[in-house]
Amino acid sequence: MNDTLAKPRNFMMKPEEQPPFADFMGMKITHISPERVTAELAVTRNLTNRNSVMHGGAVMAFADNLGGTAATANLPAGGGSTATIESKTNFFAGIPEGDVARAECTPLHRGRTTTVWQTRITRGDGKLAAIVTQTQLMMAKPKA
Repeated sequence: MNDTLAKPRNFMMKPEEQPPFADFMGMKITHISPERVTAELAVTRNLTNRNSVMHGGAVMAFADNLGGTAATANLPAGGGSTATIESKTNFFAGIPEGDVARAECTPLHRGRTTTVWQTRITRGDGKLAAIVTQTQLMMAKPKA
């Protein structure tokens, strides 16, 4: 990687400002608060695997974005940044093409330097499809 092309870390993250990747995937954030983030994602052909269900990587990316959004909603008002440092996914059921994945992300732990989030992803019929647990590093804005 060419370090001269790297952008400086964003220490003024806002949870309502979603990254370009969220738009690319088609995520729709439906609620943001420090206690809960919810979202929907239409399962299009571009997000499926060979069995016409939502690809595991797309499930994990959906949850990762929600965990990052939730962590961002818990940053101090003076600024900060966050990054995923660990993630674990359990899959329970496929979400077929044409369905809508719904997700709810809630805190398991909110500490000073790390937060831990659990995202439950369900299918349109309400059946649990996956649970993702992730740890977010919470970084304070550097003093000038």
